[in-house]
Amino acid sequence: MSQQLAALESEAGHPLLLRKGRRVSLTPAGELLVAHANVVAAELERAQATLDALASGTAGRVAIAAFASAITQVVAPALAVLRERSIELSVRDAEGHESVRLLLDGEIDVAITEEHRSTDRFTTFPLYTEPFDVVLPPGHALVGGPVDLAALADEDWVVTLPGNPLRDVVEMACAQAGFAPRIRHTSDDFRAIQALVAAGAGVALAPRNAVRGVPVAGTPPLRRVVAAIRRGTEDHPLMRNVLDELHLVAQR
Repeated sequence: MSQQLAALESEAGHPLLLRKGRRVSLTPAGELLVAHANVVAAELERAQATLDALASGTAGRVAIAAFASAITQVVAPALAVLRERSIELSVRDAEGHESVRLLLDGEIDVAITEEHRSTDRFTTFPLYTEPFDVVLPPGHALVGGPVDLAALADEDWVVTLPGNPLRDVVEMACAQAGFAPRIRHTSDDFRAIQALVAAGAGVALAPRNAVRGVPVAGTPPLRRVVAAIRRGTEDHPLMRNVLDELHLVAQR
């Protein structure tokens, strides 16, 4: 032990112990080295715990795709909490129908998307439900709301692109109100839709978390948002942790 201490003092370039007879005490340099050693020891313990969690499947990296408002409302808050548990989220901005394709192609692990028809290839877990609002240009006669959709039968419309399930929701809501929307402009970006409406290009229906508009009179169309994963992965501890935290944030 004396040889090891002598070697340590030589390496440190400072005396580390004061010898008083049979007793020794730490020098200021020795006290500093002990403080750093404690930090290093704690980091080694933390590293071992992380490796143990990785081996058990409770830590690791999960790739997730979600549309913009879900990233803002759910994914980002969950990311901050999961990082503290050694779970890293890799986040990709994608519309719901696109994220499902990415999921089935194996490019991501979790898709935040609109509720889809059941399939044998993935399992869904409900997160939240939000109503659609009517988006009107400034000064429109119906800005005060709520708005009866039938009153918008003669308007130009701004809607999402073909293939986006939200377009189906809008067309179905208009059909139930007794008309087919006169589509003039299309975009899958709700910021662009909002800008087009603000410029007087038409009216729109949009999920409330994406664009805050005027409530629909009566029962509004709804977007039911789910987390989808490939069937068979739902019992993996890592996936379970991610899904539980997404659900918890969504309920808040």
